[in-house]
Amino acid sequence: MVTIRSTGERGDGVEVVLTDVNPYGSRTLVVECDETSSVAYLCGPGGTVHGAVWLANHGPAPEAPLPGRLESGLPPVAPRAGTRHPAGRPPLGELRTLWFEEGDGVALYEGGELLAVIPGWADMGRGMPGYSRDAVGEWPFAWSLREALEGLDPRLNKARAYWDWRSGDGSWVTFQQFVMGHLDRTVGSAGRFWDAGGKRMPTVGITERPPEGEREYTVLSSVGMSCQRMPTVEQYIERPEAHARVELAVVTSGDAREAARLFLWLSQYPWHSVTWLGHGHTAKWYHRPETFPLGSAYSGVIMLTGLPGLPDLSGFTFGGDAVQWLWTVPVTAEELRLTAESGYQAVLPRLSLARLTRGV
Repeated sequence: MVTIRSTGERGDGVEVVLTDVNPYGSRTLVVECDETSSVAYLCGPGGTVHGAVWLANHGPAPEAPLPGRLESGLPPVAPRAGTRHPAGRPPLGELRTLWFEEGDGVALYEGGELLAVIPGWADMGRGMPGYSRDAVGEWPFAWSLREALEGLDPRLNKARAYWDWRSGDGSWVTFQQFVMGHLDRTVGSAGRFWDAGGKRMPTVGITERPPEGEREYTVLSSVGMSCQRMPTVEQYIERPEAHARVELAVVTSGDAREAARLFLWLSQYPWHSVTWLGHGHTAKWYHRPETFPLGSAYSGVIMLTGLPGLPDLSGFTFGGDAVQWLWTVPVTAEELRLTAESGYQAVLPRLSLARLTRGV
């Protein structure tokens, strides 16, 4: 994998002209240039490059790419047939970014004009670079932005509208009230509320619904995960709008504060690790077995959209997308192995409401 420095002068004639971190702290856009060309990298922690796109040549374009520059860690140069400015163009002007709602992709603007987009599905290892305004056709470090705008424009408009809304006064409080109201109707009256996010985005809370009526167990739900789409869903699911927004839930007859530790573990995970959670997914507990919140007999959880006897939490939408509630059900180490080998369906006959409420 390629790594780069994130700030300052590299000492080889390459200047870092922009470094910008997404709101979740999981991806960084780095723009570098030298006298010959400019490039943007989408990086993970430690500088690992997940996506890249050539931005501009600053001198006459060669007839063919110059592989020696890449081997030396210098910005790539577009061949003559791959750039709209074969004679070169001046250095980049003022730059600003627009992150996708999911945080896995980013648009780069020069002045008020869209310069490039590195989407979440960009993957240099699979020959999928980002899109550049000055690129012609497709070559290994850039695809034409002009030819992709029909698909990208709606995505960028939604991202702009989302961050404008999210930065407004009262946006989080209003969203929280919508989710809490939905849970009031589907589960019952609220008890305690805890913060699960600290000072990191996304903002997530935990709401407790104590036993009520014929329900003899407590229901805990996250509040805030569905306020932003999860990353990478569209790379695996044909209809991401039906799977990109989730909340987590768990039921317990024990100490609700212990069960709530599941949300401290998982509720921000998709955005910090740039992945997604869905029906049938599993997660292995990261610490010593005796510290697992739902009992030391278990080694992790499987996430399911429902089990017989559990409340139906469907019917909530946000941003035009349906929100799925994923119930976190404890599973043993052997069940985690079985799921990995044969799929989640193999363990479904073993799971029940009794396991959630009584640990059996």
